[in-house]
Formats: sequence, C-alpha cells, structure tokens
Amino acid sequence: MTQAARQPDPADIPDEFVDRTYQRYQSMPLPVRITMLAMSLTGVMLAVVYVFGVVPLLDITYYFLLMAMYLPLAYLLLPAHKRERQVSWLSYLPALAVFGLALFLASQGRAIVYQTWVPVSEPWQLWVAAALFVLILEAARRSGGLIFLTIVLVLGLYPIFADLMPGMLWGPPSSLARTIAFNVYSGDAMLGIVTRVVAETIIGFLILAALLVSTGAADFFLKLAMALMGRARGGPAKVSVLASGFFGSLSGSIFGNVVSTGSVTIPSMKRAGFPGYYAGALESCASTGGMLMPPVMGALAFIMADFTNTEYGVIVIAAIIPSLLYFFGLYCHVDGYAAKADLKGLPEVELPSVRKTLLEGWPFLVVLVFLVWGLVVMRWERLTPFYASGLLILLTCFKKELMIRPSKIPEILFQIGKLLSQTMGLLLPTSFILGGLMATGVAPAIASELVRMGGGSIVLVLAIGIGVCLIFGMLGMIVAAYLMLALTLAPALEQMAGLNILAIHLFIAYYATLAAITPPVALAAFLASRISDSDPLQTSLHAARLGIVLYFIPIFFLFEPALIFQGPLYLTAIWFALNVLAIVLIAGGSEGRLMGFGQVRNWARPVLFIGGLLIGFPELVSTLIGMTAVTLVLAMRQFSQVRGASLPYTAGNGASK
Repeated sequence: MTQAARQPDPADIPDEFVDRTYQRYQSMPLPVRITMLAMSLTGVMLAVVYVFGVVPLLDITYYFLLMAMYLPLAYLLLPAHKRERQVSWLSYLPALAVFGLALFLASQGRAIVYQTWVPVSEPWQLWVAAALFVLILEAARRSGGLIFLTIVLVLGLYPIFADLMPGMLWGPPSSLARTIAFNVYSGDAMLGIVTRVVAETIIGFLILAALLVSTGAADFFLKLAMALMGRARGGPAKVSVLASGFFGSLSGSIFGNVVSTGSVTIPSMKRAGFPGYYAGALESCASTGGMLMPPVMGALAFIMADFTNTEYGVIVIAAIIPSLLYFFGLYCHVDGYAAKADLKGLPEVELPSVRKTLLEGWPFLVVLVFLVWGLVVMRWERLTPFYASGLLILLTCFKKELMIRPSKIPEILFQIGKLLSQTMGLLLPTSFILGGLMATGVAPAIASELVRMGGGSIVLVLAIGIGVCLIFGMLGMIVAAYLMLALTLAPALEQMAGLNILAIHLFIAYYATLAAITPPVALAAFLASRISDSDPLQTSLHAARLGIVLYFIPIFFLFEPALIFQGPLYLTAIWFALNVLAIVLIAGGSEGRLMGFGQVRNWARPVLFIGGLLIGFPELVSTLIGMTAVTLVLAMRQFSQVRGASLPYTAGNGASK
C-alpha cells in the first residue's frame, strides 16, 4: 500500500487529539451500544420522514425528537472529565435526563406552538426549561470546553444584567425565569435558526458524510491527490493542498481535516525536505480552506443560507472563486518554496496510478458531481444530500470493495450518531447567544452605534468587525462569531454603504474562519504543529503568511461582488484574472521566487507583495498603480533578479531548472 493509501496512524497524532469516541463506545456494555445504534437509526428515519413529508410532523415536535435521539449520545461519547476513559454515571445520568426531557417536550409540541404552554406562570414548566438549559450547557462544555461554555452562559443570560450595561450594550431588564424560558421555548433562540438548520439541512449532509467516510472516500481522495500531484516539484506539499481541499469539502471541519489528512501529509512533507513548521503551517492553511470549499462548506454556510434567506446553491456558487483563489495562492507559495529549495517530487514507485485510482473510486466523484448538480441546477436544497446518499449506496453495489455490507451498517450508524451528537453539542448552545441578544433588543442598538462610531468611515466599522471575528474565532467559536456579527455588523455595513448582503455575510464567515490560522491563538496551526513536532508560534506565523490571500479576498469581494457572481459576468472575468495575477505576485513576494521570473532580490519582494495587493483590490486607480510598480521591478531584471537563480521555470514540473 502506498503512503497515500494508508489510514492515519494514531501514533502520529498527539494523545490529546486522538478521537477517543470509538474507544468509549467499545467500552460500553453491549445493550448500551445496541441502544445507541438504534437511536442513531431512528434519528435518520425521523429525518427522512420529516424532510420528505411522509408523515406530517410539527417542526417543534421533530426538533425535540431529534434532540432525544442524538443529544444523549453527546454525553456518552464525550467524557465528563479527562480521567473518565470509560462511561460512568456522570455520563449516563445526563444522557437519560436529556432523553426523557426531550421526549416529553416533543409530546407537548402543539401546546408550545399555540402558546398554551406558559412556563412563567407554571413553575413545573419552568423547571423543565431550566433542566434542559443546564443539560445543553453541559453538552457545550464537553464539546467546546470551558471558554465556550462561559461565553455561551454570559451571552445567554445577558438579559438578566443588560440594564446594568453602559451605552449601546444597555437593554431592558429581565428575570432569570423569563430569560431561561425564552432561551428554551422561543423561536428566536433554541427553537429558531440554529436548530432548524441542524435538523432540516445539516443532518442530510452529515448522513452523506458518514456514508462517504465508511465507504473509504477520504482514502480515495488522498490517493487521487497523490496520483495527480505527487510527481510535481514539492509534490507532498501540493498533495496536502489538494487532499485537504477534497476532504474538507466533505467534512466541513477544520480540526478533523488537520488530524485526518495531516497525519499522512505532514510526515510525507517532512520526508520530502520541508521543515516541520512549514509542513504544519501548510496543512493548517489547506484544512482551513477546506471548510470554505464548495459543495459542502460546513455548518456556517447552511446557517448563512437560512439567515439571509438565500438558496444554498447560490452560496455554493458564490464561494467558488474565493476558494479557487485561496488554494491557488497556497499552490504558488509551495511551488516557489520548492523551486528555491530544489525539492523534487516523489519517486514514481511511491505513487498510485491515476487510472487505477479513478477506477477504484469513481462512485465518489459521481456523487460529488451529482451533489453540485442537485444543489446548483435542480435546487433541491435539503433533499439533495438524501438523494446523493441513495445514489452512493446504489453505485457502491457495482464495486465489490466499496459495497455496504451488513457488517458495515453498525459503523455507519455510529458515525452518523457521533457526527450529529457533536454537531448538536456545539451548535445548540450558540442559539442561546441569539436568544440573549434578541430578548434584549440590543442587536439593532449595537448596529446603530457602530454606524455612529464609524462616522461615515466604513474602514473603522470593518476593523471593529474583523477584530471581533478574530477574537471569537481564536476561541474556536466560529459559528458564534458569525451569529453575533450577522445580527450587528451586517446591518451596520448595509446601512452605511449599501454593500451586497451576501458579500457582507461571506466576509464575516471568512474572517471568523481564518482565525484558525491567525496568531497568537491559531488553533488549527497549533494542532498541526503537534503532528509536525514544530514550534506552535513559528508554525502559526508561517500559516498566516501562507494563507495571506484569505485575509484580503473577503475585502476584495466585499467591494466587488462580481467576484462572488453577484454582478455582471464581464466584471467577474476581469477581476478574477487580475486576482490570479495578484496572487502570483503576492506569493512571489512572500516566498522570494516569482513564477516565470525566478528568484528575486530582497528589496523587490515587498514591491511585488504590495503591488499584488493593489492589483487585486477592485478599484481602477490602485490597480494601475500596482501594475506600474510591478512592471518597473520586472523590467529592471538585472537589479531585481538574483544571479544564478534567473532561469524561468514552469509550475508543477518534476525538478527545478
């Protein structure tokens, strides 16, 4: 088996990042495991029945039934504390409690909908809400840690002390009872946008993801990337870029992507001659970009579609050019470094055959194409992943090694249960943040104050928004950052400058995501540094440098929506071409080696870098200034080029010239 084909070795991964959920599952008594699989299967059947309208179900009833099936699994699969290696009563008790409470509330769905359910005047109804509130907070602690729990708790209970806050943060006071009841029973909080997206849209994609993982899709895409890019100069690094893009598009998880693909690609890059910090930085950048890669872009994109009332297919199309530019930027960086360091591709004997790889895994490519077609062309929205799952099951019947045999069904149900329980554990608590902001009415006040503070300067308002995005994103709260700024920053930007609403929301999403590679707390880079055995800060600094394109692309499409297909196609073509040129220049200035030109002198590097930024910014004067500066540098070849490294080269060849 080739290096690309082998499964990640847990020995390559630091102990604290190894997925222990399956080990906990295996340690449970057989009746508990069977019950867990039955609950996972029941959740899938509920989703099919509800989404396809087989049996009429109230939305709220369906939401609580799904919580009853999957929230208990979060307590069983995630430990109460570090020393709880096997499931104890600290996990069984909350699992049983949330199962009973969610089932009971599902039976009261009609009363909640028709507002005959009055928790403030009925103490026992309030106690039910309080119990569920606390249990979901415990799921937040297990899924996201103490910092995540603290932020959710403070913002969720914000109405209690809102009257004590100054200025734009002031809100009318509320009691603890009313705040908890609002958080649990309101359509503006737990029964609103976040739960709706999880229960109606994300669940289908997670079922598809579980099927793909169980049938070997991750292994296939890693082999395909190796077959396509392994021969190229700096091949292992280019494999990392391509494989993480493929896998991230399926998983929608930055950190899962780092561990899954990084455990293979990082050691491979180090063996090829890349320093550990560079290998870790590149993998963290590629994995971060994978979360933004269509067609499956993670929970954030689904929430954005619901929040902006935009078809998900439109968001998929909008993300195409930014994703291509970002991964092209990573490719240019890698190619420049490999050329400068004279790093060759991998030997032919270590590479899988492209033809053989495609013959082995063609069903996965067909399913991906079908997924895009269903989302973009047919606009089936939430039905698409269910159709794609059915197609995958059908196609695997034609491949003996991929066929879903009865022995694989428990693994698939386990994967579905794990993905849904962890997703609920992370996302449901963020609905309390929405509840806290909506109950006080403080969100529009903050938006108005941002406009006033900006004093007509959109740059200042953007800087504030970027700062909030990075702070929350550094804490791993990407969805929370988006929700807060979608309520506050987005209305302010629309009011101030009349910017395209989809561009605004994508801008927020991108900046919340890139916090994963932004020092000083770059979680994706820190995780990758543990696998690459490199200094975390050094790795994160190089991650920010390699992923520099992601810091500017959102600003570019914010001011020129044609880059996300929200404008005339001729402008899309013009600015896409200019941004491709800009990225070549930015990468050349960053790495000190310009594609098609050769190695450049140190004084010319900042000129190329800044010139690239000016060319890419969608404004005619700045673009012309950037082109003039770059042209002068390239024209003075005898002064700007390093002698002895002047031969031009073609990106992707097997060896440096």
